[in-house]
Amino acid sequence: MQVGRLTLRLFLVTNAFDYLLILQVLLLDGRGHLLGRLAALVAKQVLLGHKVVVVRCEGINISGNFYRNKLKYLAFLRKRMNTNPSRGPYHFRAPSRIFWRTVRGMLPHKTKRGQAALERLKVFDGIPPPYDKRKRMVVPAALKIVRLKPTRKFALLGRLAHEVGWKYQAITATLEEKRKEKAKLRYAKKKTVNKLTKVAEKNVEAKISKYTDVLKQYGVLV
Repeated sequence: MQVGRLTLRLFLVTNAFDYLLILQVLLLDGRGHLLGRLAALVAKQVLLGHKVVVVRCEGINISGNFYRNKLKYLAFLRKRMNTNPSRGPYHFRAPSRIFWRTVRGMLPHKTKRGQAALERLKVFDGIPPPYDKRKRMVVPAALKIVRLKPTRKFALLGRLAHEVGWKYQAITATLEEKRKEKAKLRYAKKKTVNKLTKVAEKNVEAKISKYTDVLKQYGVLV
């Protein structure tokens, strides 16, 4: 009976830990990643139950010559329903929606499981609030600089989207410049605060040394 209880406890703890991991949102910076590789990894994560947010989709790269990729997309634009084009297929112009559609193609999106997975994905052009103040991650296995030979040609998804009908390239670029300026000021302020904190800690180091020793003894301070 004791073994059964222990097993049940371990099962509950493991599931609680998995649940906490699922509650966390994985924030990815799309800039410098390859479209297909990033989409494949994102598709797997949302199927596993993780929430994923991808920002700066206009900075995603596609391997291959730009003109070739543009011809491929223009050929895709011609595919429509003859009698009633409003019924689909729908051709997205925004880089974020192009990436979203790429991920959708890697999911069983016509099943309940696939639909639920797709709802866990959010995509954005640029970095809107509140994600502009949060730490963003990259996926090394999908980075162009890691996966593509330096001599190979590549195309920017933002430029491709702009040339097939996306109207917000200039606006997104302007907002990005404003965000970067704000980020610089915020970082400078953070550095100043950290510097002052270290000075304050040094000033009271002698007074609190006995308390520090006790905390180190219990592993609170390293």
